[in-house]
Amino acid sequence: MGDMILLAPTGVEANVMGADVLVTGSDASSVAGAGAHLAAGQGQTVPVALAGTAERLSAELQPGQLVVASELWTLDEGGGVVVRRRLECAELVASELRHEGHDVVVGPVLTAGVDDDRGPLVASGALVLDHDSAWAAALVDDDRPLAVVRAVEDRMGPGAMAAADTRYAALALDRVRIPLERWARACRARRVLMAAPRSFCAGVERAIEIVERALARYGAPVYVRRQIVHNVHVVRRLAGMGAVFVEELDEVPDGATVVLAAHGVAPAVRDEAARRHGFTVIDATCPLVAKVHHEARRYAAKGYQLVLVGHGDHEEVVGTVGEAPERTSLVQSPADVQALSLRDDARVAYLTQTTLATDETAEVIDALRARFPDIVGPSADDICYATQNRQEAVREIAHDCDLLLVVGSQNSSNTARLVEVARREGCKAELVEDASQLRLAWLEGAGTIGLTAGASAPESLVTEVVQALSSLGPIEIDERRTTQETVRFSLPLQVR
Repeated sequence: MGDMILLAPTGVEANVMGADVLVTGSDASSVAGAGAHLAAGQGQTVPVALAGTAERLSAELQPGQLVVASELWTLDEGGGVVVRRRLECAELVASELRHEGHDVVVGPVLTAGVDDDRGPLVASGALVLDHDSAWAAALVDDDRPLAVVRAVEDRMGPGAMAAADTRYAALALDRVRIPLERWARACRARRVLMAAPRSFCAGVERAIEIVERALARYGAPVYVRRQIVHNVHVVRRLAGMGAVFVEELDEVPDGATVVLAAHGVAPAVRDEAARRHGFTVIDATCPLVAKVHHEARRYAAKGYQLVLVGHGDHEEVVGTVGEAPERTSLVQSPADVQALSLRDDARVAYLTQTTLATDETAEVIDALRARFPDIVGPSADDICYATQNRQEAVREIAHDCDLLLVVGSQNSSNTARLVEVARREGCKAELVEDASQLRLAWLEGAGTIGLTAGASAPESLVTEVVQALSSLGPIEIDERRTTQETVRFSLPLQVR
């Protein structure tokens, strides 16, 4: 069986899944008898997977669904639940099965005898009932990776798999082996290199605290124009507290409390907010973004043509362009610089989006200076300290990693740049929203995994990824810090 020991309760289920499946039997005594075969000739690090059918105990389940066990239960003599084993790898296995098109639920699996009274079993709260997994798990060392997958059917009992009404369960079970083999190949001891600094920056912390304090002071709902920061988990948590996220101010009723998001807005949006009846407007714009807006106004007032280095669809750029739209041109690359419809002797000033990659931005600024020798710009480029620090931390670990995982949302510019920086350093890198997006195929052969997070991603998501990796085998954590961040920004008067 190579990289994995695959167990099934009956020969019928084993045949569905293919060759080299160890049949354990479907009662406590037969499972115990299979223990010697389970251990014989196998290293204690070889992962073990149990797969088979199970009787549904939850009315919400349908035949053919898969249940990945998060816990294995039995019942004591009084009918109380006894947790025999917790399976930390459940979410990773479930995610892999979903990628294969399976309908998957994660939850507790109950093991009991074939003739046991169904009443207490249904009342236990378990999703499904089987007659082997908890007992088989007792034969597997606690430090050994273990996964349990059950295909749901309406009933259990001797020969149940042969019944016509179990065809959906059989079809589902037929396709679980390959994902389980990927899981097994990803199981190993590994090192995790933690880049530092990572996760929240001072501007993000300030913006989130503004919404939290506004809710505490003014009460729900507090309306927020666009995502307060670009992270779905942050937005979801604040929405649960009473924040209402809208695209535009015309969705907000008169008299409401309104927060402007951290990425900044154009003057036209501020003017609209000022005109609305009874609005309490709280500006959560990051002070470093506000600095770029100030520079745009200052240069425009002096008669300069502005060249903004940035991505046109990003909210920060939209807001900055809005400060002087008739004077601002947008570029993303040296080629864009050459295509600018400005005279070479024009009075030109440049600005940059705060969340860009420092190395790529330097190339664009060099091209601007080559074409416009008298160009002026900020005393230091506008890429924020936190963006630069996180990119430098990635460069510090990239050459020592087989894989770098970047935690953050797809629409987060600074997060996406971390992936690009790692790849330019020659390191394989992947962006994940959270641990549920980990792909086991990425982890095969990856003995050293780097880990970081964008400035808008909570550290709790990083912790969840570490826990997911630890479910695949022992990990050694090594944090590498390139600098200590001490920046703090004051809050607006309305929420102090």
